[in-house]
Amino acid sequence: MTDTYEPPKVWTWDEESGGRFANINRPIAGATHEKVLPRGEHPLQLYSLATPNGVKVTVMLEELLEMGLDAEYDAYTITIGTGDQFGSGFVDINPNSKIPAMLDVSTTPETRIFESAAILVYLAEKFGALMPTDPSEKAECMSWLFWQMGSAPYLGGGFGHFYAYAPEKWEYPINRYTMEVKRQLDVLERNLDERRYLCGDDYNIADIATFPWYGALAMGKLYGSAEFLDVESYTNVRRWAQEIGDRPAVKRGQRVNRNWGNEETQVPERHSAADFK
Repeated sequence: MTDTYEPPKVWTWDEESGGRFANINRPIAGATHEKVLPRGEHPLQLYSLATPNGVKVTVMLEELLEMGLDAEYDAYTITIGTGDQFGSGFVDINPNSKIPAMLDVSTTPETRIFESAAILVYLAEKFGALMPTDPSEKAECMSWLFWQMGSAPYLGGGFGHFYAYAPEKWEYPINRYTMEVKRQLDVLERNLDERRYLCGDDYNIADIATFPWYGALAMGKLYGSAEFLDVESYTNVRRWAQEIGDRPAVKRGQRVNRNWGNEETQVPERHSAADFK
């Protein structure tokens, strides 16, 4: 970096700054417009987008359905590029204006859940699946689940932003976040050298949460960064990611609320299994 930046005494918002996503970033919360969310016929109403955080929940729901559990749901796309997340109906469910957000309308009063890990835990407890019940095993599962939640901002908001989305390439932040992301991949690599899944022999919500971020990264599907990060060297992570990616429920879950790319892979709204056809 050749130029230095002297922070002002008091920071003020410049709408022109922020790069690719400047039009949807702002320093305050709350709704920007009135918009009622649609509702379907199922108890679970999901409002999301097929980003890594959104895919966590749709994979979880499809896995529950694959197990024969009554986890039918309606999924509606929230297009964050156009500001759907700032509509009044969505803000009522998630005051943080981030996807995913879910309503369980089978409870009285209705239950709102936001933050992807909170949704995974809620569904695991509601259906008694994909989360250990033994205290020690559950602690291991929760540790890896929250490792993912704490680590992913370095990958998405840090590395991904400065490597792929920032208006200019700046050496210092790219180096800083690349070092951290490679350290995180090494954490996974060492753990998966001794285990089939993150917590041992059983697939659970920790794997479901981590796969859309670090599985996609290891398989060269995030930020066009495969060669830069030398992802092929993380052989255990790639083996784990390939196995999870081959699961039918994962393949379906990755398509829900997807509104870009090949039309054959898109299921912008999901109301039944027939939508995948």
